[in-house]
Parts: sequence; C-alpha cells; structure tokens
Amino acid sequence: MIDLDDLDRAILRALAADGGLNAKQVGEAVGLSQPAAWRRIRRLEEAGVIRGRRLVLDRAKLGFGVTVYVGVRLAAKGRLDLEGFERAVTAIPEVQVVQHVLGVFDYRLRVVARDLSDFERILRRRIMTLPGVGAVESNVMLSEEKDQPPLV
Repeated sequence: MIDLDDLDRAILRALAADGGLNAKQVGEAVGLSQPAAWRRIRRLEEAGVIRGRRLVLDRAKLGFGVTVYVGVRLAAKGRLDLEGFERAVTAIPEVQVVQHVLGVFDYRLRVVARDLSDFERILRRRIMTLPGVGAVESNVMLSEEKDQPPLV
C-alpha cells in the first residue's frame, strides 16, 4: 500500500472523472505545475494505484439496450470446473464482467444485449451451455443510479 497525500487524492479524483486528462490539465485542476503533476501521476502508475485508463462507451447508443446481471451456480465443485467455466465465460463478448463471489451463486456476470430476445439467445445458447453450469438467475437492470464511485 502506498501513502497518499491530499494532492495524490486530488489527482486521482480528477483522473477518475476524466481519464483522458494530460499532466498539464491535471496540474491545472489540482494546483500543480505540469512536471510536478506528471511525476506524481507516474509514481501512482508505477505503484500500481493507477492501473490504466479506459474509454467509457454508451451501451444504449451502441445498440445494447439491456443489461442483465446473471448469478451462476456451478453443478460441481472443483478446480477444473472453475477454470473451464472461467475460460469459456470470458470468451463470450456480451459478458462484460465476471465476478467469482461467495454466497448463493459462484459467479456473477454482467451481460449486455440488444433486447430481451437477444439476451434469451445469449442465455440459452452461450451461458447455459458453459461447462459446469448448474443453475442461473437473471436480474434485468432497470436503471443505473451510480457508476464507479470515487474511492479517494
């Protein structure tokens, strides 16, 4: 773990709001010169605090109007079942997030689809045919109130 001061936290908040900012823009936002901001950003990257920057796409505008959270319980336990399932599920492009969880289900997936009939096709032809799948439960997202809360 790295010790963060108030300037580091301000830099992280600025980059969390807009990952496309350059060091000059970050410096202006937090009251640092461009070289000082660059050094701090570089230190945060080298320490692994900043693991990367990503582009945020509007799924609905790209034609993916439905997001479904799917709980998956595997039929059999064991290392081979987990690895086989993980390899297969990560190969499905509509599956955006794969989380191995504790609780009623073994995995939680975030799946995007064009509409409900498209999701049904993905569920029946891709998810339900994965190795080791025993039971699934789907929850269609109605709205999203908060996405990626700031951690700093």
